[in-house]
Amino acid sequence: MSNTAPTPAKGRLGQMRQAYQITKRSDRNIGLILLLTFLVVGGAFAALGYFLFGTSVIGLIITIVFGLLTGILAVLIVFGRRAEKAAYAQVEGQRGAAAGALQMLRRGWEVKPAVAFNKNQDVVHRVVGRPGIILVGEGNPNAVRGLLSAEVKKHARVGGDEVPVTGIIVGNEEGQVRLTKLVKHINKLPKKIKPAQMTDVIYKLKALDAMRPAAPMPRGPVPTSMKGNRKAMRG
Repeated sequence: MSNTAPTPAKGRLGQMRQAYQITKRSDRNIGLILLLTFLVVGGAFAALGYFLFGTSVIGLIITIVFGLLTGILAVLIVFGRRAEKAAYAQVEGQRGAAAGALQMLRRGWEVKPAVAFNKNQDVVHRVVGRPGIILVGEGNPNAVRGLLSAEVKKHARVGGDEVPVTGIIVGNEEGQVRLTKLVKHINKLPKKIKPAQMTDVIYKLKALDAMRPAAPMPRGPVPTSMKGNRKAMRG
């Protein structure tokens, strides 16, 4: 029996295959859309290449390669966007969906799911980054509002005056942030602290976390497929 580890290429292909299967559950026309994208974009750029490089052998080779590469690039862009949209559609409204969405934040963010919870399984997740401390509440809007307010006060005492604490409630009501826009909303927050301050805050927050029991995640699946889709697109 061979114990050879899978190559990175096989791993990336597996991720993309899984992302495609997940997307197709809610976007049944994804295959046709990707094929049309490849044909239209690749064909348009191939025609442009033919116009620019002529009918010589080298010109035709450049034209074909140009059309293939631009067609594949367009497919990856469209696939990435539709895969992300499909993943959000499948998990929106589920407990733990915000935790899954926060995992899509790229480097430079420290994410800790479920730093606080109540008996009804309303939860508050925490993100630390250049904007400071961001607390994200999900669950019943009325119940999670009080839980979030209490956590904002606790974290403000840890961060002090120099580290802002921002509270966000995930939902579709006025004043809330939709799950599909959560990551974009956090990424757009203005930078308020330096990387060295961020590291210091993370260490202080670990001390705060050590003083309370570990918070269980809500019942049901924690949707992490969105992160997998994003990895597949980057691969």
